[in-house]
Amino acid sequence: MATLKVPSNVPALADDCDNLRKAFQGWGTNEALIISILGHRDASQRRAIRKHYADTYGEELLRSITDEISGDFERAVILWTLDPAERDAVLANETARKWHPGNPVLVEIACARGSKQLFAVRQAYHDRFKRSLEEDVASHVTGDFRKLLVPLVSSHRYEGPEVNTRLAHSEAKLLHEKIEHKAYADDEVIRILTTRSKAQLLATFNNYNDTFGHPITKDLKADPKDEFLKTLRAVIRCFTCPDRYFEKVARVAIAGNGTDENSLTRVITTRAEVDLKLIKEAYQKRNSVPLEKAVAGDTSGDYESMLLALLGKE
Repeated sequence: MATLKVPSNVPALADDCDNLRKAFQGWGTNEALIISILGHRDASQRRAIRKHYADTYGEELLRSITDEISGDFERAVILWTLDPAERDAVLANETARKWHPGNPVLVEIACARGSKQLFAVRQAYHDRFKRSLEEDVASHVTGDFRKLLVPLVSSHRYEGPEVNTRLAHSEAKLLHEKIEHKAYADDEVIRILTTRSKAQLLATFNNYNDTFGHPITKDLKADPKDEFLKTLRAVIRCFTCPDRYFEKVARVAIAGNGTDENSLTRVITTRAEVDLKLIKEAYQKRNSVPLEKAVAGDTSGDYESMLLALLGKE
């Protein structure tokens, strides 16, 4: 369900690197050439380009990029060029250091990635920042948010399809009881959300809906201004309907006065090789406007061109 379009005949690695070098040199940067190459290569191809470029020219590709372009376009190209795990590590580090209630990035990384992917993020974080992700989250996040986020980013969930229906029923009942008493950060709530497999959680949430007549997220809207409740809803939505979750992030980023470029860039660069096609479909259904058109109307220049390339525009 990716939107990334890789040409059927990909040029030789040396040619890609040579063309990128040419794009950086001279009196002006050839931004269109950068987009035509990096915006149409998958993660393994981008990884190979970075290695060959460094071996050939003695300079890290990311350094060449930051020396030649800037602003939102630079951030989009840099995030996209990074390996997915390294990209998530960078986003997680930014979020942890500047953390504030309501920032959903750590939840997205912990809950919208598989166990192997999250483990790779933790490894990439360790390699890049010489600290553990868990350590930084624990250092910068406070209160109930720390109680939730540290085990979330530390989790290594079982990824099989097996479900214990009795457990789903009992834990749905337990969650309802805790939510009814507004014990949102109760140890049992945290334990269920941070340790159960995705399949088990989906069964629990379905059981909650069947037993109590509405989704669990509805009961977590008691106070719309409560950022912890908002975070709990984000956890659940990242597990149950990531396409609709990210559609809303993109919609909110585009709507209103001024574009939230960081959120829009994050959605497109992190999901283009995953499920951005589903997110586009959800956006069209929700807003009666193609996501590409909305992005084109709210961005401009090379930044717009890069995002549209990742969205799969021909």
